[in-house]
Amino acid sequence: MDFDSIYQSYFKDVYLYVLGMSHNKNIAEEITQETFVKAMKAIDSFDGRKDIRAWLFTIAKNTYFTYCKRQNIFTGHPPDENTEALETPIVNIISNEETAFQIHRFLHNMREPYKEIFTLRIFGELPYEQIGLLFGKSGNWARVIYYRAKKQIIEHIGGKQDE
Repeated sequence: MDFDSIYQSYFKDVYLYVLGMSHNKNIAEEITQETFVKAMKAIDSFDGRKDIRAWLFTIAKNTYFTYCKRQNIFTGHPPDENTEALETPIVNIISNEETAFQIHRFLHNMREPYKEIFTLRIFGELPYEQIGLLFGKSGNWARVIYYRAKKQIIEHIGGKQDE
């Protein structure tokens, strides 16, 4: 498989994965492009034991986290005025902006692998089988972890509404 076909086959998946983490189309495009540049430079180091999508997602995740550190995204600074927010499926369900913010804040502080599984499922829209592959586990494992993450979020939101 040549690199052009890898790019054509997996660009959308990587873009959606990064979009799920960043919630910003411009950042997702930039990180996705940078991911494929890094992948192209390191393609000889890919041994084929894992799914290439998992390898690309790992590069994308690390690239995004590096970007966040450089931009001080997690330090509480207000976002850039040019930032284009994207509505996600979970936010569409929620009618209250404050509740949506509480969910994102809780998700940001959630332990791994719950946080990543939930993000991959909701924002990356990946099936459980592919999520399981990323972690070297089964689709059922991914389903259980997703359910537990969702339950934690619902309990957190329910507890906040009772206050």
